[in-house]
Amino acid sequence: MNEKQITLGVQLLELEFGKERVKDAIDKVARFRIEIPSWIFGEFGGGRFGDYMPPAFGRTILEKLDDAAMVNKITGAADSVAMHMLWDFSDDCMESDVKIAENVAKETSARGLRIGSISPTYFLRGSHRGSISATEQETRKRYIDQSLMAGEIAEKFGDKLVTLWLPDGSAYPGQLELRKAYDNLESGIVEMRSKISNDVSILIEYKVFEPGTYSTVLSDWGSAYMMAKKAGGNTGVLVDLGHHAHATNIEQIVARLINDDMKCGFHFNTRYAADDDHSVEPNGEMARIFYELVAGNVIVNSDASKNWAYMIDQCSSRENRIHAILHSIDSLQISLAKAALVDSDALAKFQDKDEIILANRIFNNAMMNADVRPLVGAARLENNLPLDPVTAYVESGYQEKIEKERQ
Repeated sequence: MNEKQITLGVQLLELEFGKERVKDAIDKVARFRIEIPSWIFGEFGGGRFGDYMPPAFGRTILEKLDDAAMVNKITGAADSVAMHMLWDFSDDCMESDVKIAENVAKETSARGLRIGSISPTYFLRGSHRGSISATEQETRKRYIDQSLMAGEIAEKFGDKLVTLWLPDGSAYPGQLELRKAYDNLESGIVEMRSKISNDVSILIEYKVFEPGTYSTVLSDWGSAYMMAKKAGGNTGVLVDLGHHAHATNIEQIVARLINDDMKCGFHFNTRYAADDDHSVEPNGEMARIFYELVAGNVIVNSDASKNWAYMIDQCSSRENRIHAILHSIDSLQISLAKAALVDSDALAKFQDKDEIILANRIFNNAMMNADVRPLVGAARLENNLPLDPVTAYVESGYQEKIEKERQ
């Protein structure tokens, strides 16, 4: 789209949805910020995806930060980078080091970025029998200690946010005692919550399966919710789009968590089969999730303390990874713009009158039928950004530069 098409598109949307609603949608997109993961830029995949690695992946945390800075330069929406303890703050992928984290924080700041959420790395060497739910006290202590260090790093150098995903589970019935595994995990999380400053938020993630296929200790939003309630303090649930059984109504989960006034977070990605590593696409489900976030007043709120934490969690397989993260940011902005256009007053009237199809149609006028690319383009113009981030990246020459430098 060019500037002329954007102007015309905005005018057409104003005729249908009104100037105020269109203005609000543009403003929301312009203010939206999303955290991007350091690991998407690095050496991730290999054996999992055969021998193929996307060209010019970041070989060090510094190169990953260079790529993240490029993404933020083009989008203006991604100045926060999520870090993994044993990938980003460790020399041996077994123990983390606060000194390394301090140096990474300096390098991050030098690139106009900041460290966002900190994730303990529970799924590398030594976790094959579980991490915090393991029966071996030595294993549990190792991962609890790493979690406490994550809290320290988050408080000193990051956005005061720790995110937990545990791969603990089983492949066969009888492999472990289900209640014992949950009890071990609960006691470990309660312990770490009591020792991590309450200024630091902890968000607990869940996943229906993988790597275990029979049981996962935290398999759904309910188990993560119970764990967060038990831990107390500044603890919430982290919703990951791909971590659900097929046909799960994720927007309803979001609505329930908002209703409970729990400070939560979201990992955005797309899942078609049994994993969650694809880029975000601007589909109906994503738009409906954003509608709940907008209606619940937990996104781009003028009072930042009311906002949930928003992160992308993806790691591409065959596609160019910088293309992939730019595509995700573009898709999220489109989804937000659609959600902001919904005529909530008219919708409420149809709901009150039990006009089912009329309510659905007015909902879908914005969520499914509106072309909101002009609104996203207008927000980018407002922030002096390229109209198409992927095209801007292709034309920047950055890919050719890093392919030459990182051979």
